[in-house]
Amino acid sequence: METGLKNKVVLLTASSEGIARAAAERFAGEGARLAMCSRNESKLRKAVDEIRSRHNVEVLAEPLDVTDFAATQGFVRQVAERFGRVDVCLANAGGPPAKNFLSIGIDEWRKNIELIFLSAVNLAKAVIPDMQKNGGGRFIAITSTSVKGPIPDLVMSNAVRPAVVGLLKSLSVEFGKYNITFNNVAPGYTATERLNELAATRALAANVDVRDIHEKWSEEIPLRRLARPEEIADAIVWLASDRASYVTGQTILVDGGRYPGVA
Repeated sequence: METGLKNKVVLLTASSEGIARAAAERFAGEGARLAMCSRNESKLRKAVDEIRSRHNVEVLAEPLDVTDFAATQGFVRQVAERFGRVDVCLANAGGPPAKNFLSIGIDEWRKNIELIFLSAVNLAKAVIPDMQKNGGGRFIAITSTSVKGPIPDLVMSNAVRPAVVGLLKSLSVEFGKYNITFNNVAPGYTATERLNELAATRALAANVDVRDIHEKWSEEIPLRRLARPEEIADAIVWLASDRASYVTGQTILVDGGRYPGVA
């Protein structure tokens, strides 16, 4: 299937591991040029080396904390100068820890609002002018099924991630005339380090083995298994492709059917 992504420039934040790392691999497989960043420089360099060796594509990579807004805007400028444009932007950031509401201080709320929501605001402000100038683009955010229904122990995610959905819906209205689409991908339980950390927290609280938590989650999913990061990445690549040119302002759940709602 022709995706139209060959030689396109794809910027992916927090892409040294997990879903965004899998997306980088998929985009490279389509012949796209990549701009990758992550807080963990050693993991980032390892990911970049593997992608370059497998796909022989051009990759720009820099260590970056997306809550450093000036540095993020500087990275976007660097990408535009290096490649001449930004065609696709994948907004991704680490999720907040599992905690109950009364144990969370105000400073931690502010930190996670910056991490999850304001990083997406800042990234959009940085890439939209370039996309306008070049006749269009794709902006995709990795969120969570918590935007559809709360996940126990993840009150900060439940509260803040829906703001990203509201932001992208608003931007889809404002910038649709420039041929820029804005969509969210909401993964369900996906086999990543982030999920392992959550499973460990739940296992400790319940005094059970981590494998018991994974099995419990699998039983809640109609497909009876956790997602692979590559399966979420496939949805991201589709939204970035020419095949999804008329899809905007949407949140695509990739959760194995776990969300029970009809809307």
